[in-house]
Amino acid sequence: MDKVYGNLCGIDEAGRGPIAGDLVMAGCILHLHVEGLNDSKKLSEKKREALYEIIIKNSTYHVVSISPKEIDEKGISACLKRGLIEIMAKLTCSEYLFDGNSNFGVIGLPTMIKADGKVAEVSAASILAKVTHDRDILKEALLYPEYQFEKHKGYGTALHVEMIQKHGYCEIHRRSYKLKALEATLF
Repeated sequence: MDKVYGNLCGIDEAGRGPIAGDLVMAGCILHLHVEGLNDSKKLSEKKREALYEIIIKNSTYHVVSISPKEIDEKGISACLKRGLIEIMAKLTCSEYLFDGNSNFGVIGLPTMIKADGKVAEVSAASILAKVTHDRDILKEALLYPEYQFEKHKGYGTALHVEMIQKHGYCEIHRRSYKLKALEATLF
């Protein structure tokens, strides 16, 4: 039996772990089969970009970006909950599925660990979120070239820590995310 598309909204996020840049969440309802979907982290940047274009043409979707300032003020869990609620309010569907093991208190939202590699709609949401996150951080790299965001995408790599030690924090850093390597020099 062929799968009926449009009954499931897959939801995923990108940018939960970085110490800079937005948290990006996406919800996606596919209207047609899209070949090659997978967890965005398992795809090359080139493949993600190509799939992104196909997904947006063959789905109904909503993307939420949450600023570092809001993450610092409310905490990552509250921000994830806000994003989930917004996606579910914007995308009407009979079923929703969020990648991971927590629904952050959102009633009626099932979760599945590694759904981004198992369920097409969640894979599509994963790609939408990751491509949006990476495109946004590359724009920030132009505004803050000294941090070399294009190389680490905001994650707490040795290079990124070194740039923070040298230049301090900028507007897109999450100050609530503490790194042991920085505690001795900045706090």
